[in-house]
Amino acid sequence: MCSSVLIAFLILLDAAAHGVAAPTETVASSAEAKAEKMLVFIGTYTHGKSKGIYSGELDLATGKLSITGVTPSVEPSFLAIDPTRRFLYAVNEVEQWGGKKNAGGVSAFAIDPKSGQLKALNQQSSEGAAPCHISVDHKGKSALVANYMGGNVAVLPIESDGSLGKAASVVQHKGQVADAKRQGGPHAHSISLDPSGRLALAADLGLDKVFVYRFDGETGKLTPNDPPSGQLAPRSGPRHFAFSRDGRFVYVINEIAMTITTFAYDAERGALKPLATVSTLPKGVVAGDWSTAEIEVRPDGRFLYGTNRGHDSLVIFAIDPKNGQLTYVGHQPSGGKTPRSFGIDPTGSYLLSANQDSDSIVVMRIDQETGKLTPTGQSVEVGMPVCVVMIPAPRP
Repeated sequence: MCSSVLIAFLILLDAAAHGVAAPTETVASSAEAKAEKMLVFIGTYTHGKSKGIYSGELDLATGKLSITGVTPSVEPSFLAIDPTRRFLYAVNEVEQWGGKKNAGGVSAFAIDPKSGQLKALNQQSSEGAAPCHISVDHKGKSALVANYMGGNVAVLPIESDGSLGKAASVVQHKGQVADAKRQGGPHAHSISLDPSGRLALAADLGLDKVFVYRFDGETGKLTPNDPPSGQLAPRSGPRHFAFSRDGRFVYVINEIAMTITTFAYDAERGALKPLATVSTLPKGVVAGDWSTAEIEVRPDGRFLYGTNRGHDSLVIFAIDPKNGQLTYVGHQPSGGKTPRSFGIDPTGSYLLSANQDSDSIVVMRIDQETGKLTPTGQSVEVGMPVCVVMIPAPRP
């Protein structure tokens, strides 16, 4: 899940620790509320025009997005920033790394707090082929990686200087495949911790499951939970997921079926109970060779967004805070071809749509009341963008 959701989670956890509820209007921290600009980082595929990870700035007053630099990296398709905002981590989505077959890479970078430029720290094996998703635990001690072709998930320790250690835990997914041609076998597509930080959820596109693991924050070890997973309908292809603001619901976007499934989430047991499934396409539209990609909840928890590749749109739903139900709001053209992902800034003001096959990032303004999207006319060219993450820029 490439996004600012981790920031919202940390704010909620801080509020819970102090015995107070997060404010209903916004979950932005004081630093974010006062921010005038956002530092933007864009993960890409480098077998096209891209040269690596792009750095930029988003002006919150005008919506202007500018690219300020690029850091060389190999296929850095997905990014994550640690809770201190000092370090950035990228998967290297390849199937051979450091002379080792059936393994990709994970790269660590230090973030210059003033310029937003990146300094390479080190690299490690992801312990599985084609890593496609990465997240960081709430304490900044571990990087969790999903290996798509490897069909497994791994946890790499983060050292005090931000560098990565060798994997502390690797878990291979196993199970029955509904569609041997389309799904093939286990394909871990994302992994992130729940708001408590005690459990890790991992969506597997090939097995139509969201696996649940107990996570040891000190050792980085993953162990299967009981119950071990949540089940999707056959041929769904779960890809990414997002939590509701209060953590009681999990929304899973299904790549193959082009749907979003809502699960009730029991944080104590780590149990997922399916509640409802809705289409990501407009009524009457029949999917061609299309698929979904990203899903994210706006920081205030009121709206959910997802991308449709092929239809080249973003779908918008309102979230009922009482029962987690999704109500259709509308669709917005992505402003380009094949919207792979998007990022919502921590204030919930802008959405940056990453259009992979038209090499563009398109800036859209988010209506605070309706959740609808309006193109600002601002866009930048970036080769094959895949992921967008943002943090507040320091004030001058």
